[in-house]
Amino acid sequence: MGVVYNSVYLVWFEIGRTELMRERGVSYAEVEKKGISLPVTEAWFKVRRPAQYDDLVEVQTRIQRVRSREVAFAYHLYRGAQLLVEGETVHIAVGHSDHRSMVLPPWLFPPD
Repeated sequence: MGVVYNSVYLVWFEIGRTELMRERGVSYAEVEKKGISLPVTEAWFKVRRPAQYDDLVEVQTRIQRVRSREVAFAYHLYRGAQLLVEGETVHIAVGHSDHRSMVLPPWLFPPD
């Protein structure tokens, strides 16, 4: 069909949030070393126009909201000025030792 398979959009979301965290001064590897995981608890996306093979796609990511135990990221995927996909993922903080949800440490998502 010449279009990108739907699950790839979620991979691009992951790349976007990983780079956003790095730009904000905290790598995901650093978070993991401190005993915290951020598993996805919810994900959705809406395809406005499908990305096609060989498209150069820009991933724009921002923090949508931060709550005591949860963070949500919003995504927009563009081909040039054309919006292709928009979506959101929601994550909770989980401790490695007990796999229970935990309060997000303030160093992880400090206010802008």
